[in-house]
Amino acid sequence: MKKYVIEREIPGVEQLDAEQLKDAATASNAALAKLAPRVQWVESFVTKDKTFCVYLAEDEAVIREHAELSGFPASRITEVAGVISPVTAG
Repeated sequence: MKKYVIEREIPGVEQLDAEQLKDAATASNAALAKLAPRVQWVESFVTKDKTFCVYLAEDEAVIREHAELSGFPASRITEVAGVISPVTAG
């Protein structure tokens, strides 16, 4: 599977409380269950008015399917070409 970063424009998302985030994750998981094993959610980062989600998926189309089923926009989908970190330096 390929790795993708999905940018989701969701105004005010940074103001959601723990219960609202739990509900969002539950909705996402329900959509993922319908699409399994073609897509997996790795993690998400919440910023002002956006989330950045890391997914493993067969292709971009299944990510768009997840967006439709879950109700969360996939404003920008970018395939990850490589990964670097501090250990890359040796």
